[in-house]
Amino acid sequence: MTADVMPNPDTPTDRRKGYRSHTPTERAAHGKAARKQTPRAALAHFSATSDRADPLALLEEQAETRVPQLIPIRYGRMAASPFAFFRGAALPMVSDLSTLPNSGLHVQLCGDAHLMNFGAFGTPERRLVFDINDFDETAVGPFEWDVMRLCASLAVASRERGDDTATTEKVVLAAASSYRAEMAKYAGMSTLDVWYSRFDVEDFLTQITKAMKPSKAQGINTSTLKKIQSRDSVKAAEQNTEMVDGLPRFISNPPLQIRGTEFGIKFGVGGLSTQLGALIDELHGRASTYRSTLSPERRHLFDEYRIVDVAMRVVGVGSVGTRCFILLLIGRDSNDPLILQVKEANESVLERYSVKSPFKHHGERVVIGQKLTQSASDLFLGWTTGHPPEGGTRCFYIRQFRDWKGSVEYAELQVPAFTYYASTCAWAIAKAHARSGDQIAISSYVGSGTAFDRAMLSFALDYADQTVTDHASLVAAIDAGRIKALMGV
Repeated sequence: MTADVMPNPDTPTDRRKGYRSHTPTERAAHGKAARKQTPRAALAHFSATSDRADPLALLEEQAETRVPQLIPIRYGRMAASPFAFFRGAALPMVSDLSTLPNSGLHVQLCGDAHLMNFGAFGTPERRLVFDINDFDETAVGPFEWDVMRLCASLAVASRERGDDTATTEKVVLAAASSYRAEMAKYAGMSTLDVWYSRFDVEDFLTQITKAMKPSKAQGINTSTLKKIQSRDSVKAAEQNTEMVDGLPRFISNPPLQIRGTEFGIKFGVGGLSTQLGALIDELHGRASTYRSTLSPERRHLFDEYRIVDVAMRVVGVGSVGTRCFILLLIGRDSNDPLILQVKEANESVLERYSVKSPFKHHGERVVIGQKLTQSASDLFLGWTTGHPPEGGTRCFYIRQFRDWKGSVEYAELQVPAFTYYASTCAWAIAKAHARSGDQIAISSYVGSGTAFDRAMLSFALDYADQTVTDHASLVAAIDAGRIKALMGV
């Protein structure tokens, strides 16, 4: 439902034609025209129809391309609670969003902007920033889809925390109004100021502690910063490796972490070497594709290391079942480790319902989407291609396994701090959208009043109700034996 005022390019990165050739006044008019075509109130409700796509069928469809032995872990994790289900159900939600009217104002979406996909990480310049930190589903689509997923996740999580109705509404409205207010700021900024915008973790911690009781806030800035900065490759190696014949090797902890030489045996996959030397040779051979995606100076840095081990590792909720590995590299000696995560990238859940990705390689899609929307990205971020023994070609992206990464335990936050966290997540989405889309048109669409905020709240409450129903359906399917789940793993 794109408004017919000016061209809306298929991808935000193609700016040779489209809104960048128009004046701010014309771009604002474009946003208001989009509002007339799709009023903000049209975004306010969700009700499952009789022809709604079955969420469980969509999840089972996703499972067809994943490691079958790991799928029960995914279902077990999703069955733990409605919010756990929500985290793993990005595809069903996008399917639902596609049935609703949309603004037609396209940006590079995160694609899975629930509240746990934000956090702290270290930039290459060794600063701690807060930002979106998951881009598996990044693709082009209507800006409000990210906002709706964040707001719905806040409603589900707030209820699970035991918050009363007034508190849940307050938290969701804080996120929606924060997005609107921040987008208005970006609409008035210069192009470079938008691009340079970032949120340092020290500022984040200062603000969040102001929203806490003094007894709880005492010393949190210093202790939290130290804790986050300790989460690096050295710490990860201490926790996940052991010394074997003078070299560090990954510890095997099935089914969550399995060394590469044991993977084929554990999962009955033929064609994988059980000899570490042969496996490492294979990995070094495949590293050439990854190297080519790095800039020359980072390629030089990567060449300072050598691969000494590999393991398969289960991560997250929605990602369980995709092929995810960790690589152990060492630099000058065994006390100089680097652990890289090699994560499978499949077609974004957005693509079948929105704009098809211009990238043929889904690892490249993830990397470019991340670089376009994040304030700063991982030093080793790149992509590569794998050819698994079962046949076919798989896309992967690569990044550091841990590099000063930290997340917020939302369930433990007092209400004012949780509300501030919700607002900060919305800031991160607004910044990402301002970098990749038309912030002036979007700001004009959402407006200066509270109509957009109320629409997001109404939708979030509706979808939180639907999530409870869908979660119950999963639990019932597990109890009936239709779906096999491994609980508590």
